[in-house]
Amino acid sequence: MLLQKPISQPPSSHPQPVSLLSSTTSYLCNSLNFPHGSRISPLKKSQFIIKNRSSSSSFSNVHSYGTVDYENKPATTVTWKAIYKRISLMGNPEKGATEVLDQWENEGRKVTKWELCRIVKEMRKFGRHKLALEIYMWMSNKPESYTISSSDAAIQLDLVSKVHGISGAEDYFKSLPNNLVDKRTYGALLNAYVRARTVEKAESLLVEMKNKGYASHALPFNVMMTLYMNLKDQERVESLVSEMTQNNIDLDLYSYNILISSRGSQGSIEKMEEAFEKMKLDGSVNPNWTTYSTMATFYIKNGDFEKAEDCLRKIETLITGRDRIPYHYLLSHYGSIGKKEEVRRIWESYKTIFPYIPNLAYHAAISSFIRMDDIEESEFLYEEWVSIQSSYDPRLGNLLLGWYIRNGFVEKAETFLKEMLKVGKSNSTTWEIVAEGYIKENRVSDALSCFEKALSNEGSGFWRPKPVNIAALYNICERENDEQSKEAVFEALRKARVLEDDVYMSYLPFYKQSKPENEPQGGNETAGDYEEAAADTLFNELQASI
Repeated sequence: MLLQKPISQPPSSHPQPVSLLSSTTSYLCNSLNFPHGSRISPLKKSQFIIKNRSSSSSFSNVHSYGTVDYENKPATTVTWKAIYKRISLMGNPEKGATEVLDQWENEGRKVTKWELCRIVKEMRKFGRHKLALEIYMWMSNKPESYTISSSDAAIQLDLVSKVHGISGAEDYFKSLPNNLVDKRTYGALLNAYVRARTVEKAESLLVEMKNKGYASHALPFNVMMTLYMNLKDQERVESLVSEMTQNNIDLDLYSYNILISSRGSQGSIEKMEEAFEKMKLDGSVNPNWTTYSTMATFYIKNGDFEKAEDCLRKIETLITGRDRIPYHYLLSHYGSIGKKEEVRRIWESYKTIFPYIPNLAYHAAISSFIRMDDIEESEFLYEEWVSIQSSYDPRLGNLLLGWYIRNGFVEKAETFLKEMLKVGKSNSTTWEIVAEGYIKENRVSDALSCFEKALSNEGSGFWRPKPVNIAALYNICERENDEQSKEAVFEALRKARVLEDDVYMSYLPFYKQSKPENEPQGGNETAGDYEEAAADTLFNELQASI
């Protein structure tokens, strides 16, 4: 049965966020002055909640490079969590994980390889790649205590690529001894090339893997298919599927999910459903929640909300164990089709099942209400989150900021930004959102100032301004014959390191006379956003399996 009525819960040592409202209402009203219709009224309680299933579902056989093979070993939970907490709560992040591990040993304590790998897994999960890499480097410097396998080397290569880029990953790969060079490390390098979208290097490496017998299973083909999907080269996706079939390489769960996504992104619902039927006939593969989420994405894009809802109901039956991610996608999908009560129901279910609500969950819930233009519920959830969050994530504030800007409330956005900076911090996107408002009002100087702040913000090394914003700002400068500001625009592009990126620059009309057909659009979510979300889901699952 899909749904059940709520049951009374025993008192928990972990208070639910909603229970904090009565004691924090006055604090919220005093600390956050929302510029638009702010109110404190709890979300309506849902009549039904999702029944969480702890039993295991039937999983398909999926090839991996074996880089998470430590997970099923007996855990010494206390030790790894204690070390993880020490590293996470370091007062001076510059000291790094190495100092914590050295101190742990100096206290006469031991730490096993399993425990260290478990900490690395948690660090990778939350994108703390530099700290995870430091742990592996610490292990590598103690060969008398820890044996490094090719699986470990593959994970370390992946981390090096994220911290030091492709050149760092290539140098690390070249330095590996022969006994650590196998399908795992080759696969990790291929994955790094795909993430960086270096097509020629990825294609060349795949050929080398085929020659060495490292591409006799689905995973390397899946990784390449995600690359072609991101480049919107659907013909190459079909070509790889055909090659797999001709060479008797079985399609796995990810292969089918990618194929379904690829065909959906081409606008052919019939072909997408054809791939799904082929998947169901394959006895070795069972559709998972990602399969139905991907199909829901394209049904929504094509306006077939009835079929989309069928898929969403199927997702609810496939949620197992403590997997939070399906709930985030359910919130997003229901928000996209305007089902406000369903969003509330899923959100209440989530809070019932999980005692701790992470930032990502609040982001999913707030963005769903933003998508439905319900700014009051969005503000309420943001206030609730601010009152309980342990680390401020500017992406949540950006959701409200973006709504104010898109709806023409620039002054309200400015007020909210000030409040946002009082309780938390900004990121580069924060300033670009405000710049979008200034561009709409032809405030060139203010917009350029925002881009300067975006480029100087912490973490700006990975940020690039949206081409549509740069183009709009440049057009204003052209109309007003403002040569000085045009120079400032190019200076911003130089600082963002995109002037040498022909693909990026081709999206700018003043760089290329004719606009590309797939020029990015600004404003609200577009069909392209849905396609990218589907591709990202598949790529993230592949990342987890590698």
